[in-house]
Amino acid sequence: MQTDIDPRNLIGRKAFDRKGTKIGTVDEVYLDDATGTPEWAAIRMGLFGRDAFVPLEPSELIEGTLRVPFDRALIKDAPDFGVGRHLSPEQEVQLYHHYGLDIAPPPPVDHNFGKVTRQDEP
Repeated sequence: MQTDIDPRNLIGRKAFDRKGTKIGTVDEVYLDDATGTPEWAAIRMGLFGRDAFVPLEPSELIEGTLRVPFDRALIKDAPDFGVGRHLSPEQEVQLYHHYGLDIAPPPPVDHNFGKVTRQDEP
């Protein structure tokens, strides 16, 4: 998704799935803790429905609407973590797996604790 979009401008926009079927309305936007970029949108599905989390990275803002590249059924079945709270790293992993998206692997563990290396060492 375009990273220069103010997340506050997403709230209230209509959201559509990959087939053009209306999903609902963007209720909240969740930012990445490290970068501050919009990462997830909570979409209110129906008047009395729950909010479903969708990833913003493969989504697009087109003509004032959020286009999500997943089917409505998959979005509807996303894990329900409630809104208004911080998403834990474990919850984010569950959501990434639900949508079949790759997540960055953790950085490799450095087992050379305390070892001093120099530029000229082989």
